[in-house]
Amino acid sequence: MQQKALFSKLGIALLKAKLGIGPLKALEPFSWLIIVAASYIEVQTMKVATWNVNGLQARLAFVLHWLRARQPDIVCLQELKLSGDKFPHLLFEGEGYHAIVHGQKAWNGVAILSREKGETLIRGLPGGQDLGARLVTARVGDLSVSSVYCPNGKSVDHEDYPRKLRWFGCLAEYLEGHTLANEPYILGGDFNLCPTSLDSWNETGLAGRIFHTSAEREAFSRLTGWGLTDLYRQLWPEEKQFTWWDYRAGAFHRNQGLRIDFLLATSPLSQRLKRVEVDREYRKKKDGLIASDHAPVIATFG
Repeated sequence: MQQKALFSKLGIALLKAKLGIGPLKALEPFSWLIIVAASYIEVQTMKVATWNVNGLQARLAFVLHWLRARQPDIVCLQELKLSGDKFPHLLFEGEGYHAIVHGQKAWNGVAILSREKGETLIRGLPGGQDLGARLVTARVGDLSVSSVYCPNGKSVDHEDYPRKLRWFGCLAEYLEGHTLANEPYILGGDFNLCPTSLDSWNETGLAGRIFHTSAEREAFSRLTGWGLTDLYRQLWPEEKQFTWWDYRAGAFHRNQGLRIDFLLATSPLSQRLKRVEVDREYRKKKDGLIASDHAPVIATFG
């Protein structure tokens, strides 16, 4: 957790009193003492991120570069593409992070990094484990957090598409049965769908195709209907911003992308939201290192 010394509203009010204005001017003889105390009230902040790294082994140096630059408290990682025994725990511990991992050789794989050591609650989605290592949940302090890598579905005509919808049904049932909407909980990950037309660079041309179907959007609405808030949309309800761009055809530079990576949170957290952003800078090369095709999404709570 990060702490910042903030010049509080009380300090500002007392400064006005010192100047002979405002409702607290009667406290003027004591104002400087109180201003100094009020100005250094420590307010705790927390930074949580989600990122599909598209292969941790290939992206490890890039991820470490990002951690050092952004200093998040908790990170949900997806698409590790390595088994749990191959996860580089010692490297992350050297950066100050504990890791809870649900890995799978060559495919899928999710993890939660945290400054404070977490407790594993569940590895694998009940009812959906036949589709691979796609969910891990941990408790970090008073917060429960899940990292998810939802199935792609390939195309609406492929047999993986109904499997994807079934998996989302299992995810909704897991939330409804294991998590309370009035407790602090965050679900971060790659959901492989666009919740609305605003989340696609080409809704007209892609309508009804994979990531853009009404069934996928209904599955997402079931999650938000249960009690989760899309944090990016909470602060940016009309912004057309993306989190994934194809490597091909200059899609990133032409901004032909999709918003498919989300941080969803229950009200005890969404009420504390101060900032949320898509970290486009880390969709670009850094010091010769190749980026993932996804950008991190970062939320700050106060």
